[in-house]
Amino acid sequence: MENVVVVGSNSFSGASFVDFALQQGACVTGLSRSVEPIDAFLPYKWHDHGNFRFHELDLNRDLREIMVLIRDIKPAYVVNFAAQSMVGESWQSPGDWFMTNAVSTIKFHDELRQCDFLRRYVHVSTPEVYGSCSGFVDESFPFNPSTPYAVSRAAADMSLRTFHTAYNFPVVTTRAANVYGPGQQLYRIIPRTILFVLLGRKLQLHGGGTSTRSFIHIRDVADATWKIMQRGRIGDTYHISTSEVVSVRELVERICAKMGSVFDECVEVVGERMGKDSAYHLGSEKLRTELGWHDRISLDQGIDECIQWVRANIDALKHQPLNYIHKP
Repeated sequence: MENVVVVGSNSFSGASFVDFALQQGACVTGLSRSVEPIDAFLPYKWHDHGNFRFHELDLNRDLREIMVLIRDIKPAYVVNFAAQSMVGESWQSPGDWFMTNAVSTIKFHDELRQCDFLRRYVHVSTPEVYGSCSGFVDESFPFNPSTPYAVSRAAADMSLRTFHTAYNFPVVTTRAANVYGPGQQLYRIIPRTILFVLLGRKLQLHGGGTSTRSFIHIRDVADATWKIMQRGRIGDTYHISTSEVVSVRELVERICAKMGSVFDECVEVVGERMGKDSAYHLGSEKLRTELGWHDRISLDQGIDECIQWVRANIDALKHQPLNYIHKP
């Protein structure tokens, strides 16, 4: 039984990966700076798992306690989902984003590099480091970050390159396209659209929804992350993506059609967010070729799952915050 530590286990991607890892028979320890949210946001609570332990610990404030725990557990793998992740909001308090995503994260790496029991450290990064790009880019595409969030993530990524070169630190990096699925926070476009349609509220569509994205189901991402964690080449980066690209408008139109609602009656077009990239599309040939991964869940199937999840949990979800709440 593999010991895995998941940092940021309360996040959508983190909680979904915890669930996937437990289904593979791993013994998982989750760390997050906040108490566990309601069960509707924690996929690992939807199944009967016995090998999970949660600790409320903050990478910014509790690094010593985190490292005591890690040195006690001696995990083969550490997977880090923790980050200040909102793009538009990073303009308002950029120092908070740099503290979490760069300073505290790099201090964490500096401690982990001294752990000789660590087989791989999985650093979950973002395609935002590339800025807006056309075509499907591979993992060698140059960084061109356009927001404080993206710059802070790029800083940690670049630092890890030096750690791998200088110390042979066993890092593998992932960058996934736009993830979605049951359990996602309500300020994200797919669950927000579904909930607003059900509540009869108008959805604000920034910039008219012209930006294009590739949306990938979180179970496909968790499967890819597991394969990268176990067999990814040390020092390498892997893109996790699908080949289907849609505009945000097309996505919302598809959700409205599935729910029997009229798009124009559900949406209000507002101004675009500052620094928002018009497109980033990731080529995932490396992951498919080297590790035999392929996406299994179509966008239509995934949207149907999300609609079912929101409907099943509507009584709890309608009382949850609908907007992102920043915590320094």
